[in-house]
Amino acid sequence: MLLLAVDTATPAVTVALHDGESLLAESQQVDARRHGELLLPAVDKVLAGAGLKLDAVTGIVVGVGPGPYTGLRVGLVTAATFAAVLGVPVHGLCTLDGLAYAAGLAGIEGPFTVATDARRKEVYWARYEDPRTRVDGPRVDRPAEIAEQVAGLPAVGQGALLYPEVFPDARGPEHQSAGALAALAAQRLAAGAPFENADGMPPTPLYLRRPDAEVPKNYKVVTPK
Repeated sequence: MLLLAVDTATPAVTVALHDGESLLAESQQVDARRHGELLLPAVDKVLAGAGLKLDAVTGIVVGVGPGPYTGLRVGLVTAATFAAVLGVPVHGLCTLDGLAYAAGLAGIEGPFTVATDARRKEVYWARYEDPRTRVDGPRVDRPAEIAEQVAGLPAVGQGALLYPEVFPDARGPEHQSAGALAALAAQRLAAGAPFENADGMPPTPLYLRRPDAEVPKNYKVVTPK
């Protein structure tokens, strides 16, 4: 097994290689505006770091969000393209699940909350019983609207750090880790557990809200009669 994991649903452009038992190489760069520019060089970097070629990969793992449309689609399109070219499966995982698993590796046992920055003064969030078990979400809300639901719980992710009045027990990790995402995928594959997408189907992005750009409903016709 050799899994190539990518996630661009958050400001972190993160890539990792995992052999099913251990992490071979990982890259993470935090830049919310350069996902398309940074992702492929990061793939080259982790392959070179592991001394492997792309054709050695046996499966692709991709974070399906939730996340902003522009950044999220970079990782999804890249993952689908690699899978098609290599003839290997692509496995979609909720980005928040990857952060939850990384929190477990950092020592958090649960229950706890994961929250990422959704912009517009909102957060993408989910609650976990433990690092592998999501019990609510993912959702997108203003922090004040979920204060009662997350009260008393530790929280991880950039969204938690941005709103300490709602998440007073905010901890690391702050950003997504493709290494944690790949390790979680390896465990699910070994156990025969499901992914966000069915076998043979492309992963569906978790946008959770409509895009900003929409066709106007009542626009004037300007074509000549």
